Amino acid sequence: MLNVRFRERTNAWPGFVDLFSNLVIILIFLMIVFLFLWKITSVSSKKAEDTKFAELQQIQQEQAEKIVQMAADNEQAEQLLVAARDVLEIQENEIANQQIQSENYEQQIAVLNEEQVKLANEIAELTSRLRKADEEKEALAKIEQEQTNEILNQASSEISSLQANIEELQQQLKQAEERAKQQDIEYVEMSNRLNKALADKVAELNSLSEYQSEFYKQVKNALGDRTVIQQDGDRFIISSDILFPSGSYKVSKNGKSQLKALANVITDFEDKIPSDIDWIIRVDGHTDNKAVLPGTHGYRNNMQLSLLRATAVIDELVKNGVSKRRLVPTGFGELHPVVLGNDKESLQKNRRIELQLTNK
Repeated sequence: MLNVRFRERTNAWPGFVDLFSNLVIILIFLMIVFLFLWKITSVSSKKAEDTKFAELQQIQQEQAEKIVQMAADNEQAEQLLVAARDVLEIQENEIANQQIQSENYEQQIAVLNEEQVKLANEIAELTSRLRKADEEKEALAKIEQEQTNEILNQASSEISSLQANIEELQQQLKQAEERAKQQDIEYVEMSNRLNKALADKVAELNSLSEYQSEFYKQVKNALGDRTVIQQDGDRFIISSDILFPSGSYKVSKNGKSQLKALANVITDFEDKIPSDIDWIIRVDGHTDNKAVLPGTHGYRNNMQLSLLRATAVIDELVKNGVSKRRLVPTGFGELHPVVLGNDKESLQKNRRIELQLTNK
């Protein structure tokens, strides 16, 4: 609003100067007309008024000088007005700058007021938080005190309980010491019995080892060249291909003949082993690593096939007179190959029945 007012006042000065100049010119024009008219009216009485004409000329000259002076004054006035206008414009610019600065100051003050309000809100919020923290601190202190009291009470109760437990443990320790003394006596007796049993077992094993070599020798002689037999330490190995058709646990005709000869050796040998030696023949079934085909009837995997073959061997031996209590079947599937490899020969060697004379 101030800027508009100053602009309106500043724009009025040039018009005022122009108006003043026009008024001066009009005034001069009127004076010339007046003198002209006066001179015309004075011609008729020129003779009578020569003296007065001279006076009028002098007056006219004086008025002309005054007009010149007035024109000079008017020019000076115009210069003064222009200077005044420049001063007013400068003052107007300064006022405008001051107004801008004032507006900036007002904006800064408004921003400061907003920040002050914001700070006041933050102070209020922090005060509220501090008050709430103090309340929570007091509540926590109260809870901690209650927990401390509860812990002390529990500790006191546990100490009493521990003391009772210690007394009970001391009593049990005393009883245990008494039992330990008795157990020491029993341990000495058990140790003596165990040493005697171990000595008897070693003697039994030594006695059995005397018959193992003879047993394997008689088995090999009985089977002769009708099958492939491989002795490996304390056991002998019969190829499964001799005893069973491929993928089957039913003993073949040739396999039954082989097992009958083996059964005769075992039954003849039973009478040679002293009755105080508790011996068995372990029959272990092994297969190759080929996976069982889905839908195979009777078994799901090689482990089952190996156990079924070991059981079939035992059943055939029992049919031929071997005591069943002397035979134990086990199945290992493809877990213990004798050779590594997937060639035909390696697979054939891994498909086998192992028999071992051992003690229970």
